[in-house]
Amino acid sequence: MNVKRMRTRNHRSNGGGGSSGGSSRHLNGQIPMNRNHVFDSHGPDVRVRGTAQQLFEKYLQHGRDATGAGDRVAAEAYFQHAEHYFRIMNAMAQAAQQSQQERAERQAVRQQRLSSAEDGSDMGRGEEGEMPVRGEEPQPDIQPQPELSEG
Repeated sequence: MNVKRMRTRNHRSNGGGGSSGGSSRHLNGQIPMNRNHVFDSHGPDVRVRGTAQQLFEKYLQHGRDATGAGDRVAAEAYFQHAEHYFRIMNAMAQAAQQSQQERAERQAVRQQRLSSAEDGSDMGRGEEGEMPVRGEEPQPDIQPQPELSEG
């Protein structure tokens, strides 16, 4: 019996067979958003490889060339491929902007915690963030110690 192995689309194996392991970090089966990620694109009548920006420009140029040659159907197909990579570029830019905002917020929280710890301003605050009145803070349980007699 002649059994052939089918290749997956990404042509890579993560070595472990499971979702853990390997150097690839796929999130929910999706490729991480990275503007330097190289795509293999199989467009109409052409196979192109490059980043989303490069593929967008190449398909746009192919579309212009097809328009100039009078092939409106091929031009439309190329322009649709260009639009696809344009949308990918926008999604990557949006994801980068969102992660940058999240990083800035985390940094601001860290700075705020650091400055308040240096000031001592959040030390001893109650649940409401108010300073407790002196004498009302919890007291430790102190048990009387038996006296030792010398003898």
